[in-house]
Amino acid sequence: MHPTAERFRAVVEKRDLDALEDLLTPDVRFYSPVKFTPFEGRPMLLGLFGVLLRTFEDFRYVGSYAGQADTSADGSEAESAVLLFRTVVNGKEIHGIDLLHFDADGRIKEFTVMVRPQSAVRALGQAVHEGLVADGLIPPG
Repeated sequence: MHPTAERFRAVVEKRDLDALEDLLTPDVRFYSPVKFTPFEGRPMLLGLFGVLLRTFEDFRYVGSYAGQADTSADGSEAESAVLLFRTVVNGKEIHGIDLLHFDADGRIKEFTVMVRPQSAVRALGQAVHEGLVADGLIPPG
């Protein structure tokens, strides 16, 4: 597995937001399963992760894959890793993947999350929206 993916996994499992900052590029893009346009920039992503770590119950990674993939932002090929996870949000079990793309320095430049089933996507979207509003990261509405 890519060394940054290993570090990212450890950071998430320890819920260490301070260590997460060093793993992200300043202009990192986060593609969410519940929002069409990406979240952009390290400060927004750190805020989002604060919400996610409070929202997820029994979060755990259950597997990984490594390789190359084209990025969404510019179509360039980048080293990539897929981390499979399981968690619970508001009583709904979620199966998902974190797709990480790395820059030349090994930092995460693009992050895509995919989850299933549909009912879990709705529960996750609602919980994250409420957390982002409560933290002042997005306006209510």
